[in-house]
Amino acid sequence: MKYTIVIQWSDEDECFVVSLPEWGFCHTHGDIYEEAFKNAQEVLEMLIESSLADGQLLPEPKTLEKSLKEFVICNS
Repeated sequence: MKYTIVIQWSDEDECFVVSLPEWGFCHTHGDIYEEAFKNAQEVLEMLIESSLADGQLLPEPKTLEKSLKEFVICNS
C-alpha cells in the first residue's frame, strides 16, 4: 500500500514532524529527515498490522490526482 507521508521541519519542536493524513491525527517525528521517514514507515506498519488484526478496513491511499481534485473542489 502506498500511503502519504508528510514531513515538515518544526521550528517550535526543533525536529522534523511527520503526518500520516489517511490515518487521521497520527504523527511521529525525528531529529533528522531520515529518522523521521524511518519512524513514519514503522508507524505505518504498526497501523496496518493492528487494523488487519482487528478486522478493520484500511483507509484508501490518497493519490496526487485525488488530492488535487479535492483541493480544486474545496477552493472553488
